[in-house]
Amino acid sequence: MQKKLTRPEVLAPAGTLEKLKVAIQYGADAVYIGGQAYGLRSRAGNFSFEEMAEGVAFANAHHAKIYVAANMVTHEGNENGAGAWFRKLRDIGISAVIVSDPALIAIAASEAPGLAIHLSTQASATNFETLEFWRRLGLERVVLAREVSMEELSEIRKHTAVEIEAFVHGAMCISYSGRCVLSNYMSLRDANRGGCSQSCRWKYDLYDLPYGSERHSITGEIPEAFSMSAVDMSMIDHIPDLIENGVNSLKIEGRMKSIHYVSTVAMTYKKAVDAYLESKETFEAIKPALVDELWKVAQRELDTGFYYGIPDEHKQLFGARRKIPEYKFVGEVVDFDAATMVATIRQRNVIMEGDTIEFYGPGFRHVDTVIHNLRLAQTDERIDRAKNPMELLHIDVPFAVSVGDMIRKSGAGLINLYDQKTGETKTVRARA
Repeated sequence: MQKKLTRPEVLAPAGTLEKLKVAIQYGADAVYIGGQAYGLRSRAGNFSFEEMAEGVAFANAHHAKIYVAANMVTHEGNENGAGAWFRKLRDIGISAVIVSDPALIAIAASEAPGLAIHLSTQASATNFETLEFWRRLGLERVVLAREVSMEELSEIRKHTAVEIEAFVHGAMCISYSGRCVLSNYMSLRDANRGGCSQSCRWKYDLYDLPYGSERHSITGEIPEAFSMSAVDMSMIDHIPDLIENGVNSLKIEGRMKSIHYVSTVAMTYKKAVDAYLESKETFEAIKPALVDELWKVAQRELDTGFYYGIPDEHKQLFGARRKIPEYKFVGEVVDFDAATMVATIRQRNVIMEGDTIEFYGPGFRHVDTVIHNLRLAQTDERIDRAKNPMELLHIDVPFAVSVGDMIRKSGAGLINLYDQKTGETKTVRARA
């Protein structure tokens, strides 16, 4: 008898109301956001209660859910007012809060009954006994620590019925989830109370310190400055493993990233889930296109984190990059006149007459064309180059496009291809 597979939700990040709506339009089943208290992204576009209410209304209209991250570690006094804050989230219609601190969990459970609680990855849950502990306390979902392997995930799933949420894409912390204090020491910003300065991403000099002598920098004697920066995670190739092992939610990192990133990654993982649940053959046929799509928005190199073994030196950002994106986000469609085949676009980056561009939209739609008859929307004046962000432009298109479609410019740079076996790096120009 064939095993019945559960469809996992695609859970996307949203740092602003615009990103929330884009994520849902591009396939996210749920979105997680930050409020103006108790979160870990003090520099993200955290939501006011009014913005949350608008986001919930939009999500409800599209059969999606909104979760709020409240995963800071509280010090004395930080918990003041939390009960009223959680009740407000519940009354707005937030589907769940994502919490790590036991004090905040207790407050949410006792003072905002009916509001679902998910355990944050900051709590570093790595075994089924831990998941069962939190289930017995009333939590309905646990976000696994990023350090859990696929083998461990499989074992966890066999021994607990609590919902499992697992990271599938985005930035990786070089430290264990919720255990880093590097930022506290380097910049006096508390990583576990929303102030992480990402000290691990900095470049560090290396010194020779002979006893009794002045220190001597050896910069130039090594290929580059030292960092502790991990490559990003991408599990797009391994969606079958995650679905077969009963993961309930596929979590994408990146509340501070752009609508280009949010739309692309949400759309791609949604397509991957749909393809695999249709058939293994369908997934294998589309997998190369899914991988290529994610490279269009990659900010760092991509790998699988801890899922298939302990990361080695090739999973750190050191030395020449093996690959960089070939595309730049340049705009989105805000109107389309089917009678004249003219698209009105809101520009995000420089574009020029004759540029090769790609339109993409929900459902994994893609089509290429060349910018023709570029002009200002307000005056219809012809121009050769548009350089002012957020300006409205007109272009002629040979096919129908939809409001909300995004536009990329191809051929935007060089690619460094690194051969791990030989250690050689070859630089080639991206395709035009």
